[in-house]
Amino acid sequence: LIKALEPQSPGSQTFIMWPLFGIRALLVVTVTLSPVTAVAWSGNDATGEDAYPPLWDRAPENLMDFPVKDSKIVINAWNYQDRLGVYKSLLNASAKYFSAFGSQNSGNILWGLPLQHGWQFRTGRLADHSGATSCGYENGELLCLSVRSWWSCMNYYLAIIPFLGAVEAGLFGELPYEIEILSPEEQKDDFCYSVKDCWSRIPKLMDDWKAFFEYLLSTEHKALSSASFSSFKLDDALGLMWKAHTTSIAYALPKFQDSLKYLSGPEANFGEDWASAVDFIAATHFSTDFPTTNNFQAFLPQRMLVEGDVIPFISDFSPEQNKVLVAMRALHRANKLTGGLLLKLWQKAMSTEEGRKKGRELIESLASSQEL
Repeated sequence: LIKALEPQSPGSQTFIMWPLFGIRALLVVTVTLSPVTAVAWSGNDATGEDAYPPLWDRAPENLMDFPVKDSKIVINAWNYQDRLGVYKSLLNASAKYFSAFGSQNSGNILWGLPLQHGWQFRTGRLADHSGATSCGYENGELLCLSVRSWWSCMNYYLAIIPFLGAVEAGLFGELPYEIEILSPEEQKDDFCYSVKDCWSRIPKLMDDWKAFFEYLLSTEHKALSSASFSSFKLDDALGLMWKAHTTSIAYALPKFQDSLKYLSGPEANFGEDWASAVDFIAATHFSTDFPTTNNFQAFLPQRMLVEGDVIPFISDFSPEQNKVLVAMRALHRANKLTGGLLLKLWQKAMSTEEGRKKGRELIESLASSQEL
C-alpha cells in the first residue's frame, strides 16, 4: 500500500503517509463493518440557479422539442444543449415515480447524470484537448462536445445509452417517430445511434438500463389507485441504476483509453481515479438525487488538473477537494495493488442495507472530516 501511494513528484514525501489513516479506516469498515459516525457535510447547500447544469433552462423539455426530419426525432449528441435535453426529457418523463421522495422532482435519482455532465461542461472537460479544433471553447464552438474529449466520450455511455434504454422500456410511451442520434465526425464506430443499433452492438448495456426503467414502470400498475408512485423500494431502484451505470463505465473505459493522451498527467490520473471510485460509490447505493449530488460535487475539482498539480497540495483547491482527490487516488492504487481484492471486499461488506448505510456515511465523512 505504501508503494501504491508514492508521490508523483519529489518533494512531496508526506503524501505517502497522509491518506493512510483513511484507507486503514476503509479497510476496517470493509472487513468488520464497524460503526461509522457520519460527519455533517461542510459544503454549501445546493440552492439557486447555480445548482443546475449550465444552460439548463435552454435545454429541450421533452422529445417533441427536438427537430423532426424524415419522420425521425433528430438529436445531436455532440451538442451540449441537445445532450442536456436528453437528460431533461428523462427527468420529466420519470418525475411521477419519484414524487414521494422530494418536491419539484428533487428526489429523482436520475439527477446525478445531468449534474455530472454540467460539472464536466463548466470545468472545460468536454472540450477538444488535442488542440486540433475550437470545439468546446468560448472563442470557438462553446456548445460543441468533442469526440477527442475522454470525458465527453465516457459521458456518451451515461447519457445516450440510458436514454435509448428508457425509450425501449417504454418510459416515453408510444412515440410518433423513431429516434436518430447524429454521429460524430470521427470515431463513428465507437458509438451506436438508435435503439436497434445499440441493441445489436451493446445488448448488455441496453438490457441493464432497460431493466432499471422497467422497474420504475412496473410500479405504475401497482399504484393505479393512488396518487403516488412510491410503491417501489428506493434502495432497489438505486441498485439497478448503479448496476447499469458501472456496466456503462466498464465498457467505455478501455474503449477510450487512447483519449487520455490529450489530457495532462494529473488530469488523466484523476479521470481513471474517478472511474474507479464510481465502483466503490455504486456498491453503497449512494443516492444521486438533486441535493445529495450537488453537495457531493462541491468536493470535486472545479477546473481541470494541469502539469504541476500535486495532490493534496493544490493551492486553489479547497481542503475538502484535495482530500477527495487523495481518497480517490488511494482507493484506485490500493485496489490495483490488491488485484481488485479491495473492491471485492468492499462490495461484500455492502451486500446488506445496513452495510450500505455505513458505507454511505463513510463516503460523506471522507470529504468533510478534519483528517483522512
